[in-house]
Amino acid sequence: MPLKPQSVAAFYAAVMAALADLGIEVTIDDMPNEIANPIRFPDDRQHASYDAAAAQRFWRVLANADRVFRQFRTAFLGKCSPVHFFWGSFDLAVTRFSGRRAPLHPGGVPHLPDDVVREAYSHEVSSAGFWPGGGAIDYPAFYSYAYPAPDGFASARVRPDAAFFSKDLGEFLLPYDAVRSAPSPDDTLMEFLQTTYEAAADNAKWDRAALECAQGKPGRPRRVT
Repeated sequence: MPLKPQSVAAFYAAVMAALADLGIEVTIDDMPNEIANPIRFPDDRQHASYDAAAAQRFWRVLANADRVFRQFRTAFLGKCSPVHFFWGSFDLAVTRFSGRRAPLHPGGVPHLPDDVVREAYSHEVSSAGFWPGGGAIDYPAFYSYAYPAPDGFASARVRPDAAFFSKDLGEFLLPYDAVRSAPSPDDTLMEFLQTTYEAAADNAKWDRAALECAQGKPGRPRRVT
């Protein structure tokens, strides 16, 4: 299927037809999640733009962020999500878990079942990721938050200097341009990931000695001695 400007309805119909031609029967919930005023895919003729150059730039950002996130992930022995892409909010994220239960999440995410959100936040987390922007911020940024946010988290000192806590979003932000233009983008992003995690873990009194380890190599199991 060529990627070209076309309505969501036309693209959805083409995808389903291609699957049918291959003999693949699939049922997809055609209601978009995590956005206001959603339109079902078969009915959405309003959104019909596609910028191939922008899509490729976005993919390159995701590929580089994924590389650093996977390296960051190797320094944690506790439960940790893979680096994964959320198609609802369109962000790439990696999440660490303390192992302790969290208070019941209030839910309320637009067009996302409360049961899904409460399962995702059933235990304490420190989560970081990359988001292309929209709504509360109109620029791409890396983010980091804790659930539940412990006392002292919002006022914690994190690095680099361009990072700050957004009261509107309830999380730390680091503008993508601050990483892109840094002398060492990898080190700058890793510094943000590490210091915001420490802000969450220290203020929530995680058992860091039991949960952390030296950085390893992504995708390579550690040798047990």
